[in-house]
Amino acid sequence: MLRRVLLAASVSGRVRRLVTTAPITRDVVRRFVAGETAGEAIAVVERLLADGLAVTLDYLGEDTTELEHAAAVTQEYVSLIELLHARGLTTGGRAEVSVKPTAVGLGLPEHGEKTAAENITRICSAARAAGTTVTVDMEDHTRVEATLRLVEHVRPDYGDLGCVVQSYLRRTPSDCQALAVAGSRVRLCKGAYSAPDGVAFAARSEVDRNYARCMRILLQGSGYPMLATHDPRLIAIARSRVTTIGRDPGSFEYQMLYGIRPDEQRRLAAEGSQVRVYVPYGDDWYGYLVRRLAERPANLAFFLRALRSRG
Repeated sequence: MLRRVLLAASVSGRVRRLVTTAPITRDVVRRFVAGETAGEAIAVVERLLADGLAVTLDYLGEDTTELEHAAAVTQEYVSLIELLHARGLTTGGRAEVSVKPTAVGLGLPEHGEKTAAENITRICSAARAAGTTVTVDMEDHTRVEATLRLVEHVRPDYGDLGCVVQSYLRRTPSDCQALAVAGSRVRLCKGAYSAPDGVAFAARSEVDRNYARCMRILLQGSGYPMLATHDPRLIAIARSRVTTIGRDPGSFEYQMLYGIRPDEQRRLAAEGSQVRVYVPYGDDWYGYLVRRLAERPANLAFFLRALRSRG
């Protein structure tokens, strides 16, 4: 019930206005969003890399409805990658970028897939020149097929293009089977969008079980799994499975959100695991934040504690 309320709030204009205009909220958001500009985000990236963590940067925003806006978002990513490269932060993919397809044109009323593919190709070209990679984010369930087609279209030229799958969707184990191939980079997350019961699991326990199932498929495959979770139980299952099958620690990574369980991020990295932090920046942070709270009740509790301490 809490998850559904939060997902409804994520698309409510009235709630958005109330939250985004409260000064105390904006102050706390900075614990989870690395500023509004690329310069502010890069300062955060440098601190995380110094702690032995890798980073994926997300310029916040989605559901672009204008061609010019999609082009502007694309240029933001290209400029960001160039800045990261100039600071020596992209070597070996230490800092990469994550791109939402609808932010670069997927949802345009005309030629959306073509526009998104062209824009992501441009971002991939900049990333290759900088020595790093790109991951295509997954959005709501209505975009899954188009997003996977987009990835399939771009990957022949950019084989290291990453993609995302979500364990709240019933279809995801079969997607994992198809994607768990050599050279394939796949981020597995729980998912933070609303979907009908026939398409998605409603109960948190079912989402977790499906996550564990998908994780085993990816770890057993020959691709590069990126396990995006803060859940200690799922991390323990992953470590047990890796030990059982003898998988090299460098052949997969854990991913966690900026501002959530930072001590655990550093602990895993200190033990020799590959850990990447998902770092969002930009001023369109409301939808991102509320969906992260909906993903896991512990995230909401963490956010409310931060608000209380700030107050």
